[in-house]
Amino acid sequence: MPLTGAMFLGAERRTGTGPALAAADPRTDTPLEPAYGSATPDDIAHACVLAQRAAPSYGATSPERRATFLERIADRVEALGGELINRAVAETGLATGRMTAERDRAAAQLRIFAAEVRDGGWAEVRIDRALRHRSPEPRPDLRERHLALGPVAVFGAAESPIARSVAGEATTAALAAGCPVVVRPPSSHLGTAELLGSAVAAAVRHSELPEGVFSLVFGSGAETGRTLVTDPRIRAVSFTGSRAGGAALLRTAAARPEPIPVYAEMTSLNPVFLLPGALRERSAELAEAFTRELTRDAGQFRTAPGLLVAADGLELAEFLVAARTALTAYTGATMLTREVHAAYERATAALAAVEDVREVAAGRPGEGANTCVARLFTVPAGRFLAEPALQDGVFGAAATVVTCRDTEQLVEVAHALQGQLTATVHHGTGDRDTARALLPLLEGKAGRVVYDGWPTGVEVGYATVHSGPFPAASDARTTAIGTLAVRRYLRPVCYQDVPAELLPAALHDDNPYGLRRRLDGAREQR
Repeated sequence: MPLTGAMFLGAERRTGTGPALAAADPRTDTPLEPAYGSATPDDIAHACVLAQRAAPSYGATSPERRATFLERIADRVEALGGELINRAVAETGLATGRMTAERDRAAAQLRIFAAEVRDGGWAEVRIDRALRHRSPEPRPDLRERHLALGPVAVFGAAESPIARSVAGEATTAALAAGCPVVVRPPSSHLGTAELLGSAVAAAVRHSELPEGVFSLVFGSGAETGRTLVTDPRIRAVSFTGSRAGGAALLRTAAARPEPIPVYAEMTSLNPVFLLPGALRERSAELAEAFTRELTRDAGQFRTAPGLLVAADGLELAEFLVAARTALTAYTGATMLTREVHAAYERATAALAAVEDVREVAAGRPGEGANTCVARLFTVPAGRFLAEPALQDGVFGAAATVVTCRDTEQLVEVAHALQGQLTATVHHGTGDRDTARALLPLLEGKAGRVVYDGWPTGVEVGYATVHSGPFPAASDARTTAIGTLAVRRYLRPVCYQDVPAELLPAALHDDNPYGLRRRLDGAREQR
């Protein structure tokens, strides 16, 4: 489809009259057509009004109708074909294979959420039937369900322009919950966003849903985000980005006359603990795998391993030699934007300037603009424990090895870590006691604990958790990826002694939607 540079305000295509934006090919810094006018405050308010109007009827749709809507989005995302892939490659510098995998992931997560909606467990329906003759106090008829919060503002992720933006996980989870969405994508992938927006908008029309179920607005900088988050019709926010950006949105949302939740995914070192037995048995294999995961797509994953923790000794020395060999053979890949590359250079320079931090390996610069020179550093555990700045993390292919005097100090480092998206343990013969001591520490620090693997890939599933304590995320009780994400956008309501003819269908005795329910405390047989 021809790109127009126009927003989606419900069913209307409108060209923004705010400052013009243009994506650029980061491999050459060449601007890409067309230009995209930024949304004005009036545009954003209009999108939010449409979302508010759509919320009651969309939230009341049957599970089947909502699931079919998600499947229609998936079909249309796939139907965009090579046009979507090529534009995403041009706007990110990421490989065709990566963008194809993202497209497939976006469609798959739409379909798995459709299955979750049909299942109905997300509604968490509970019915306590009246006990009118109970002594000493009768029990009223109590019926509970979870229902949609209302309009959700979604800020897409720059590093995943298909799977984690306009038609990505946050949009999918909010729509699955019954919430209209207003999406603001990063200005780095505007054309990709318009293509995906066309897929969602077409599915809204085909499903004969209210037009305000989906809007897409363009804009950059803090002001656009602040305008969207402070609109009184927005009931929740999803954000993926920097700690500074997430913290700003948290402050903005908390300062509203009626505060709202912000589900922000921010920064994570994703520590990997290399226990002595693992290093003794497979140091070269671990070094090769670590380097591969660190440098994948220039390290532009929020789950990339940015911190290794190990006891000093011959085995760790062998690991570092192998890692140095592998890293120096790596030719840097293009980073997402000029700004992301500049931030990476500043962060690695600051890291190298910290006392006792030593650079032990560096990759080769790639051809073209904005290529990432991978870097590996070491720091003694004592310095790491004394320098809070060493936990800030770097977005890109840079990692630090914390060298500990023994496994006791390794456990001390685990105690001192901030919140993380993931934490990984590689163990071998003789490591079971240390691993057993680490597990309760790491489950308190991270949303996902990995053993003898690597954290970079995130499966979209029913048991997936992609979150963690602050500063990895703003709310460790929820997840950004996986079907549990639907719970972010729901709230419980109890109906006491409401006449049967006035109850929502999900709470009728005959269970017309076939939902999984709890009846008088027991699971109802379907």
